[in-house]
Amino acid sequence: MKHACHIRSGKQMSGFTLLELLVVILIIGLLTGIVAPRFLGQVSRSEATAARAQMDAFDKALQAYRLDTGRFPTGGQGLRALTTRPSDEPRWRGPYLQGDVPPDPWGMPYQYRSPGTDGKDYNLLSYGRDRAPGGTGDDADLSR
Repeated sequence: MKHACHIRSGKQMSGFTLLELLVVILIIGLLTGIVAPRFLGQVSRSEATAARAQMDAFDKALQAYRLDTGRFPTGGQGLRALTTRPSDEPRWRGPYLQGDVPPDPWGMPYQYRSPGTDGKDYNLLSYGRDRAPGGTGDDADLSR
């Protein structure tokens, strides 16, 4: 039986060179720089979309509350009147929302005022990503 002999040269070729690793790291960095801002922009838009959807649900619940009681909850009663019967409201037939009133997508409570401004029955708003009144772009307030 013959055995095959392997002759090794002085240099062994295995692994990656430092230059190859640097090129891969550069490519990953470039891709991250291009993709990350677009992805984060999508996240901001989805949070605003979720806030608008929640505010629409609150509006429907507030309209049902008004149909039952003849008025919207007062500013003092706030949105919790949609889930818990106010002590001074005999015609309440809720709860008008399931569970507790959720915070906005940024973790802050929605702002409810009744009576509202500009002739509205109520104002409902979220301060947005910056969690402060005012702002532009992704930090803009959302209102209903």
